[in-house]
Amino acid sequence: MEKREKLYEGKAKIIYATDEPDKVIAHFKDAATAFDAVKKATIKGKGALNNTISSFFFQLLNEKGIPTHFVKKLSDREMLVYKVEIIPVEVVVRNIAAGSIVRRLGIPEKTKFSPPLVEFYLKNDELHDPIICEEHIYAMNLAKPEEVSKMKELALKVNDILKDFMEKQGVILVDFKLEFGRKDGKIVVADEISPDTCRFWDAKTGESLDKDRFRFDLGDLIEGYKKILEKIEKGEN
Repeated sequence: MEKREKLYEGKAKIIYATDEPDKVIAHFKDAATAFDAVKKATIKGKGALNNTISSFFFQLLNEKGIPTHFVKKLSDREMLVYKVEIIPVEVVVRNIAAGSIVRRLGIPEKTKFSPPLVEFYLKNDELHDPIICEEHIYAMNLAKPEEVSKMKELALKVNDILKDFMEKQGVILVDFKLEFGRKDGKIVVADEISPDTCRFWDAKTGESLDKDRFRFDLGDLIEGYKKILEKIEKGEN
């Protein structure tokens, strides 16, 4: 596998071409951002932790029959993934009220949602990733109705898998964000699944083990991410 030119650089990752046209390398950076990148920091070791955690979760999903872009983990900071056309819609699944939904709707924090809530957000930094409905998706030609239906279906299946797995490790999956891509005409889970994109609470203590530690100064970010890694590795064994 030959690593070639840089194709794209975002806030958390750099994407490189490879000598195989259908595959790219995702390199995880140590950058941490919050509140539309108003708060920024470089946190040594964050990229390696997110790569390892994401690789674990993608492998778990692949084994459960969920289509993803993940091929394999290459190194501490890099994974090999299929090249996909990213759909500019972020899908958020909420099991418990936290974060923006509390501020937007006044729903008391820690309210449990049954069934889980599914929300769509426009992936657009300039517009601050606004919440949108399915009709907006169709009006802007972002995805077809059958694609949106598949994204929602997969998001809820991912929720079932991750929620069940994390509960066994003593961790509550509060909510998470997924991105999807098109590969050979099919919808697959893409981007990453990590404490950057999920809210994890310790089931016993309620301690935040995700990026909220950075957002709201709740504790050392690396310590929280390491706890997640330790718990999932324990679950694997």
